[in-house]
Amino acid sequence: HGMASDISINLEAQEDGVRVLTMDKPPINALGRELVEALLASLTKLTTDREARCLVVRSAGSHFCAGADLKERRGMNLDQVRAFVPQLAAVCLAVAKLPIPTIAAVRGTAAGGGCELALACDLRVLADDARIGLRETALAILPGAGGTCRLPRIAGLAVAKRWIFTAQMFTAEDARRDGVADAVVPGDRLDGHALELARTIAANGPVAVRLAKKAIDGGFDLAIDDALALEWSCYEGVLGTSDREEALAAFAEKRPPRFSGR
Repeated sequence: HGMASDISINLEAQEDGVRVLTMDKPPINALGRELVEALLASLTKLTTDREARCLVVRSAGSHFCAGADLKERRGMNLDQVRAFVPQLAAVCLAVAKLPIPTIAAVRGTAAGGGCELALACDLRVLADDARIGLRETALAILPGAGGTCRLPRIAGLAVAKRWIFTAQMFTAEDARRDGVADAVVPGDRLDGHALELARTIAANGPVAVRLAKKAIDGGFDLAIDDALALEWSCYEGVLGTSDREEALAAFAEKRPPRFSGR
């Protein structure tokens, strides 16, 4: 079991707090039991990584993730499906709940659960030849790993309904027009662009960035007064930090700040 995890998921720590999670289960990173377990294990490890500042979720091979393993699904009875789909949802929830910003670097196909995994990230960078969509209703099911909840929050209700009701696959340009893709870049620049974005984020005050994510995600569904109160309580979390003093000192001394995450 431990070895299976090592084969299908690689979690790499780069300098400056950037972390890269690579799915590597050829040919299409289908979300079967093995990949789902390996993903959950890696994400659990990340929750205790105090030095982590930003995560890139990417794939080896030519596809981000083509969704559920339908061969495996065909062999499951209803009770097994009832047990498995929430595990898939738990992977997406674990990504969404990470305290650090997350970037999906999407190449090839991101369909169904693979699209939901990308939607669970904070930002999405797509290769210009990528295809993305929620195919579920064409398979007589519906998104069950957050697609019906996260897509409207990212792109609005009408876009989410069009994507989910038509079950179409969209081009990277479509996805950018619809507000799902934050950037579209040539395929050979995808990893470089995602890493550059991750390093830009990781260079900022780590405590501040985590608290900003908490304020944005936590405040989104609150009434405005409650959201503003949450923002202020998050702001109070940076007031005692040495990073805040370092930022002011660096400004005065006209030099780049050196943040410690304290």
